[in-house]
Amino acid sequence: MSQPTSKPAVAAADSKQKPFEHIVFTDFDGEEGILVDLNTKKYYQLNETAMLIWKGLEQGMSSDQIAARIAEEYDVTTTVALENVEKLLGDLTGYKLIES
Repeated sequence: MSQPTSKPAVAAADSKQKPFEHIVFTDFDGEEGILVDLNTKKYYQLNETAMLIWKGLEQGMSSDQIAARIAEEYDVTTTVALENVEKLLGDLTGYKLIES
């Protein structure tokens, strides 16, 4: 009799997360941006790289795709870019700004 196998969890790098609908993003000249949580009335300032990650989320990109874009635009490896993407996604999840 075979044992049931569970499906492996999807790696965080492969998952696609998206902003909650109650989060509003404003881009200021491509150098900084602001997220406003309409439910809590809190706002969060984003630097240029964080904005690139946020825009990727809005476009439905995966962590890997966002990291590849960052590696293309900045002088970092894809591995370093992915580490930074995953850290910010963890922060955004903790602040309840994005959903899986």
